[in-house]
Amino acid sequence: MKKALIIAINLMICSTAFGQTLDKKYGKDVTSIDAIIVAYYDVVSGSSEDTWQFERDKYIHSENAIITRLDQNGKADVHSLEAEYIPMGLNPREDFYEKELKRVVTKYGNMAQVWSAFEIRTEPETTTDIRGLNSIQLHYEIGRWYIDSWTCEMASDDNTVVADFLEIR
Repeated sequence: MKKALIIAINLMICSTAFGQTLDKKYGKDVTSIDAIIVAYYDVVSGSSEDTWQFERDKYIHSENAIITRLDQNGKADVHSLEAEYIPMGLNPREDFYEKELKRVVTKYGNMAQVWSAFEIRTEPETTTDIRGLNSIQLHYEIGRWYIDSWTCEMASDDNTVVADFLEIR
């Protein structure tokens, strides 16, 4: 019993120390909706030489964040944040830049809904016609924002979701 208590205390101390380190390292990413959305795009963007930012990405998301990707037929693939990392870790990183095109934010109390149109690029300054729309749900708790879930749908010849969103004023 005494040994279990010592182990539990050590785990709490390590968790607290680790959490403080992450707060110092990434705390600026969660101070506002703008900051967390900028971080959201930044963690996936980079050159093939950059390392994945799994630690930072996990920090900006809630512990049980849900990811939903809609395919071209509208069928949902729903999974955890950790499952999102599996293909990334198994394949070499390629030049990939997700550039936000437009954002609409609705906030009520400690909840926020962010609609964010984006473009996928292989070079940071070269525009493309590969576009999608993210629906991002967040909540504010204990002095910071968390991403609870996000849903992504890509535009196509048959799906003008991004063009329609970009036209809304």
